[in-house]
Amino acid sequence: MTGAKRKKKNVLWSKMHTPHWEDFKQWCRKRLPILEWAPHYNLKENLLPDTVSGIMLAVQQVTQGLAFAILSSVHPVFGLYGSLFPAIIYAMFGMGHHVATGTFALTSLISANAVERLVPLSVQNLTTQSNTSVLGLSDFEMQRIGVAAAVSFLGGVIQIYVYVFENIRSVRLEALLLSLLSIMVLVLVKELNEQFKRKIKVVLPVDLVLIIASSFACYCTSMEKTYGLEVVGHIPKGIPPPRAPSMHVLSAVITEAFGVALVGYVASLALAQGSAKKFKYSVDDNQELLAHGLSNVIPSFFFCIPSAAAMGRTAVLYSTRAKTQVACLISCIFVLLVIYAIGPLLYWLPMCVLASIIVVGLKGMLIQFRDLKKYWNVDKIDWGIWVSTYVFTICFAANVGLLFGVVCTIAIVIARFPRAKTLSIKNIKEMEFKVKTEVDGETLKQVKIVSINNPLVFLNVKKFHTDLINIIQKENASNLLLDDISKCEQNTLLSPLSNGNCSEEASQPCQNEKCSLILDCSGLTFFDYSGVSMLVEVYMDCQNQSVDVSLAHCTASLIKAMKYHGNLDSEKPIFFESVSAAISNIHSNKNLSKLSDHSEV
Repeated sequence: MTGAKRKKKNVLWSKMHTPHWEDFKQWCRKRLPILEWAPHYNLKENLLPDTVSGIMLAVQQVTQGLAFAILSSVHPVFGLYGSLFPAIIYAMFGMGHHVATGTFALTSLISANAVERLVPLSVQNLTTQSNTSVLGLSDFEMQRIGVAAAVSFLGGVIQIYVYVFENIRSVRLEALLLSLLSIMVLVLVKELNEQFKRKIKVVLPVDLVLIIASSFACYCTSMEKTYGLEVVGHIPKGIPPPRAPSMHVLSAVITEAFGVALVGYVASLALAQGSAKKFKYSVDDNQELLAHGLSNVIPSFFFCIPSAAAMGRTAVLYSTRAKTQVACLISCIFVLLVIYAIGPLLYWLPMCVLASIIVVGLKGMLIQFRDLKKYWNVDKIDWGIWVSTYVFTICFAANVGLLFGVVCTIAIVIARFPRAKTLSIKNIKEMEFKVKTEVDGETLKQVKIVSINNPLVFLNVKKFHTDLINIIQKENASNLLLDDISKCEQNTLLSPLSNGNCSEEASQPCQNEKCSLILDCSGLTFFDYSGVSMLVEVYMDCQNQSVDVSLAHCTASLIKAMKYHGNLDSEKPIFFESVSAAISNIHSNKNLSKLSDHSEV
């Protein structure tokens, strides 16, 4: 008996611990997404658009790599390395088809803070005197002190003018004029490309044209010697052998490292999720974290600056109709060509032209000021965090401002965010009792009532979307064999909320009866911009699939925010005081529809 038990135990132990080849392959496909999509790559349909996108992306990778290396206070060649290795690694580990990892403006600024602090080039201090006013004095004395304070203010302003003009002597007129001309050309051509992007198939690579033209002009006119114009200088050919980073400074750069990790991941994940939503595929947040982590760890042994995805490169992939990560790999081939062949020809590239590319490249960050109006109208706390983080970043440093914004956001979320379920299905029997005198049972069968039990903020909007899908799937699965109406509900309610993964049959709306979804917002105590965006997104997706969506128990602020944020249908009511009122409205619309059908007959 004992031997039988021992044998049985050994069999169970062997089953639990014996590795299976299929499990290993599944793990590899999960952690290396390239093994999932590369074997099914369609050369006939995808290679040509990916090649065009790769060439255009390479142009941007090279120009931005050179520019953002300067922004990081390092040699320009390290920007080329930073445009090559992270893109290769992300193409293997990342899931975003339209995400191109490389040099990034904000991470360059943060890393420059550490570079200049630990290896300073020069130190300049400018001190200003602060004035204090004494209250409780007479009007006469207050007027006097007011004039004195005005004199002090103007004197301080004059000191800062003096500071600017003392340093303006070092500005060379030739470099200033060339920079202004470069900025004008970049802005003008980029705006024209944006305006006519639908009419032209390939946008003009103005960055590359500007670099070639300015380098050729500097070489022909000998600006370096004649006018003392600063140029890029010698760029080494080839890739150096790998070497470990300076490990002895890790403790000194920990704050910048946290800033690079947080900013790079958040920016890259937002672009990956946006492209996944646009082109109907899914990304795994944890896999993206692994991909971007490896895209920074491994390239650091090849002298690369911190990397992240950028909206400009993603826009290039959008406009050139890239299909897969092959576009990024093709761009790496052209970056290698620059490193081994074209790089030394950039010796005469003026530094002021690279500075102009940086300034124009930061335009996308500067125009984010337009979002302040949205934040103010949707959630004033988000607006306050945005402004205060900006002020701290300008006054101190990028990593200080980032840390302040993160700490403030976490503190506010902890103070406002209770732990509760996101959603729950409403008991339809209770609603039948409340409206049984007004509504027939047929109408109730076509209605799904979901109660929101938690605030909607940026931390849980994805969970809200997932929970809504799961609830509808579970409810439809339990009623799958009842009648054709249940099947019709499943087809309609699942299709707009499944991220494009349903079958073609499931994506067709009900043909006979129109289904309805009621969101009970009585538990939605507060929300932010991301929460309102998700509610509007759910509403618009359902409308596209001919599903009526109603919201009950909404606060005035939620109604105002949703109306301000999205293009909601103003011809029919969407917001109701109660769930029963929403059901009654659905019943009335159903009766009107029947009367209309009879009149047509």
